[in-house]
Amino acid sequence: MTTLFEKLGGAAAVDLAVDKFYERVLQDDRIKHFFANVNMVKQRAHQKAFLTYAFGGTDKYDGRYMREAHKELVEKEGLNSEHFDAVAEDLMETLKEMGVSQDLLAEVAEVAAAPQHKKDVLNH
Repeated sequence: MTTLFEKLGGAAAVDLAVDKFYERVLQDDRIKHFFANVNMVKQRAHQKAFLTYAFGGTDKYDGRYMREAHKELVEKEGLNSEHFDAVAEDLMETLKEMGVSQDLLAEVAEVAAAPQHKKDVLNH
């Protein structure tokens, strides 16, 4: 069975998508402030590793769990559902811009906007 990771183009495509995604995020007034003091080289690496895992490119993910990674943002900076949706929207727009098909976008949306991911990120 071909994974979503493979369908999207593998590591090279995920790397490019993450780089373009953060270009968009860092210009998005709804969420860019969350990244003001973030080491973006490390952040990009974390996101590439996470998406590789989430899209089925590996069964190993060594990053911090979503709850732990976002806990301080929720408690101290007010990260909420609207912000989560803005991030998901930016990811989808980035992939659309890169020419990803509607079918694959639907698969990405199922993973990226999964209710459990949202609960984990927002510590619900």
